[in-house]
Amino acid sequence: MKLIDMKMDKENDYNTIESIKADVDFRGAKLYILIFAIFIASLGLNVNSTAVIIGAMLISPLMGPIIGFGLGLGISDFQLIRRSFRNLMLTTIFSVLTATIYFLISPITQAQSELLARTQPTIYDVLIAFFGGAAGIVAASSKSKGQVIPGVAIATALMPPLCTAGYGLATGQFSFFFGAFYLYIINSVFIALATFIFTRILHFPTKIFVDKAREKRVQRIVITIVVSTIIPSIYLSYTMIRDSYTKDAAIKYVTEYFNQIADTQMIDSKFNKLGQGKYSLDVILLGPKMSEKAISKLQSSMTASGVKDVQLNIKQGFGEGTDVKELKNVLLKDMYENSEQIIKRQQEDIDSLKNLLGSYSSYEAMEGQVNNEVNVLFPTVKKTIIAPSAGYISGKDSVLTIIVESNRIRNAERQKIETWLKARTKSKYVRIIVAPTR
Repeated sequence: MKLIDMKMDKENDYNTIESIKADVDFRGAKLYILIFAIFIASLGLNVNSTAVIIGAMLISPLMGPIIGFGLGLGISDFQLIRRSFRNLMLTTIFSVLTATIYFLISPITQAQSELLARTQPTIYDVLIAFFGGAAGIVAASSKSKGQVIPGVAIATALMPPLCTAGYGLATGQFSFFFGAFYLYIINSVFIALATFIFTRILHFPTKIFVDKAREKRVQRIVITIVVSTIIPSIYLSYTMIRDSYTKDAAIKYVTEYFNQIADTQMIDSKFNKLGQGKYSLDVILLGPKMSEKAISKLQSSMTASGVKDVQLNIKQGFGEGTDVKELKNVLLKDMYENSEQIIKRQQEDIDSLKNLLGSYSSYEAMEGQVNNEVNVLFPTVKKTIIAPSAGYISGKDSVLTIIVESNRIRNAERQKIETWLKARTKSKYVRIIVAPTR
């Protein structure tokens, strides 16, 4: 039981609470650090540099108010809840404003892949935020805190969504703003929720009030906030799990269906959430044109198999309704990936051949040295030819073949020559073939 006991290395509860409280407030140098970190993260997103983004997240002190908010809920400290919430709003506003100003003056306005990845939250973001928050509070309550908090900040990726929200405001693309801000809220809520749950599991001391009427009032406020946090969290988790399941099931179904048709190739698919539990799946096909009857039958069979509320849109060839630019991008991407694989295989073959040639060259050089020595040690031997097989060089064969040219060689001398060649070529096994002198 000691192995899984979280209290084994636990710091004094009051020391932990004071340490977390100290990280809640943002003023002076801390606020400037946040602003500079947002600039760095925005630069990283702008040029699509993962290393720069990770560096910015290590610098950022954003985690403090979120963990403070969860702790305040857990110990019924309404004053800490207010402080944390106020500072969280302050950091959020400063972060979005800083990112907006940067993207307004930045000459690079094209959204890179890392930026786009921060506008579509999934169930994985929820799980990462929850377990990240759990790791954060458990580490904060231990004596050996290590570097867990910066790691949580990186894993939950709090800064990129704020920078992306600023990008959306700066460029007038509000889908970017709302999608990214939604992801930021999800991360914050589930980090705070995990902190609240583990604060209770670790039995942190709750705040004691002398005024019992005030205590009841604070408890009612805390319960209201907890319920207001948990209920949307459960709903968000449910909708994301449903969306993820529907997406995977729909794409799997149509992929398996079109793989069975010899003359038809599915080259891309795009899953879209329409709202109110409705979805669409756009499929790009190459091959003979499907009839409306066949498409309708596929739609019905997909629904009957359990993949419901997904509208199937088939885009075929270059007919009406086909996005030629999208088709071109898909084909180019496919060609690029295939070319990359071919080049990689060719490079592996080239490297293998280079190694073989290098090994043969080394044995060729050794052959000249062995011939000079063998003539002195064994006068009856005119010449030796070291002939390693491809299997020997690749390590599949352990026997080195050596041709010995000699007109007269006795068994005793042959054994001496074999023993010497083993030592000289550093081979465990040597196969000697005696050939008459030409």
